[in-house]
Amino acid sequence: MKNIIHAQGSRKQAVARAVLYQDGKGNVIINNQKLEQYGNDVSRLRISEPLVLMGAKAKSVNINVTVNGGGMNGQADAIRLAIARALVQHDPKLKKEFTEYDRLLLVADVRRKEVCKPNDSKARAKRQKSYR
Repeated sequence: MKNIIHAQGSRKQAVARAVLYQDGKGNVIINNQKLEQYGNDVSRLRISEPLVLMGAKAKSVNINVTVNGGGMNGQADAIRLAIARALVQHDPKLKKEFTEYDRLLLVADVRRKEVCKPNDSKARAKRQKSYR
């Protein structure tokens, strides 16, 4: 069994690349910061969901993530996806558990921002006309 696993996750404009080291102590490092110091509380909880679902086995791996682009929530979802995919490569039995908990742990959310229509500043609703 190889010692290093690479995985990628993306959400909107954010792209995260995770490297999982199989002989570790449970450290999660995101853009050279520990998970405990990264982002706000909500994004930290969202990122740590796959690790919580994995349980005590999460202490046997180190994960190093680099993330670029997007905003805070998009980056959090991209990191979560990359970590979950790396953990499933490490232990295939987790796939069923992750899918039952939340399908978006393993499948990317492909929705994007809708583009603005020509001669308008918004994507959807047209301007109202008043003939008074």
